[in-house]
Amino acid sequence: MNNRRKLLVALGAGALAIPFCAFAQLRDRPAHIATLSGADQDSSAPLWAMFRKRLHELGYVEGTSYVIESRWAKGDTERLPSLAAELAALKPGVIVADGTPSALAAKQATVSIPIVAIRIADPVKAGLAASLARPGGNLTGTTIVTTNIAGKWLELLREVAPGVRSLAFLNDTSNAGAMLTFRELQEQARPLGVKVQALDGRNRSNVEQAFSTIARERMDGFVVGTNAVVFAQRHQIIEAAARPRVPAIYARREYVDAGGLMSYGTDLSAHYSHAADYGYRILQGAKPGDLPIEQPTKFELVINLKTARTLGLTIPQSLLVRADEVIQ
Repeated sequence: MNNRRKLLVALGAGALAIPFCAFAQLRDRPAHIATLSGADQDSSAPLWAMFRKRLHELGYVEGTSYVIESRWAKGDTERLPSLAAELAALKPGVIVADGTPSALAAKQATVSIPIVAIRIADPVKAGLAASLARPGGNLTGTTIVTTNIAGKWLELLREVAPGVRSLAFLNDTSNAGAMLTFRELQEQARPLGVKVQALDGRNRSNVEQAFSTIARERMDGFVVGTNAVVFAQRHQIIEAAARPRVPAIYARREYVDAGGLMSYGTDLSAHYSHAADYGYRILQGAKPGDLPIEQPTKFELVINLKTARTLGLTIPQSLLVRADEVIQ
């Protein structure tokens, strides 16, 4: 069983079991699904492909069984409230919101249309749900619990670079979920005498400024979260990190595949598959407030040894044996 499938099982396969007879109960008219994202369409395409793939597995055919109306903020998260209002006015059967800012905007736009939120940082602290088990209201979905693994990022980075005393947290600083994670990282770092500074990476200009700050203040490393808006700048970030030879840990393995040093996080593709399951169940009549917000139980550590050698770093053997994958 591959890692993506394992995570899908961990994300509540028992709760997602749907009787075969339900597959035939498709509506006479196509179901109307709305999607909202703060990112751009191109950088998010592989993950949304998993959403569509899972709908197909459940018996839904795009254009026949369902239609999708999408809105993309393209990095300008201030547009999300108006985009969410546009979607709500269309009265879709469900709104699928990608990330904490999109979920907050959708929640503000409607209290009646069901919302499935994908990879929220902390739904309860963000005010999106009463609890993970019983979210209540019109929203459910998945959480990436980055606030809970912030300490793990710090621990792993310090194993590679024990002398770390200052870190940058590169993310979308307008993202409420990202800033919850930042504050947790600060809390975890403070007893260790490590200073953490949040830097914005919403666009190419901001990434350039962030790395100028890293170089000027001689920061010892940086952390990059899961944010889809920042992900669009991944190649620029990796290239910039190589110049001052600064070690980094990323929340998404795609950074490591593209040449980043190491990543620790959950497989995001399973979250989009799970969102399709929840969207399907809601379109069949389930109430979102009764569906638990699922959180992953498996996290992957991926290390790029080639990048480590380029940065002049020696990865401890104790860390290599714990890695789920080592890229030579």
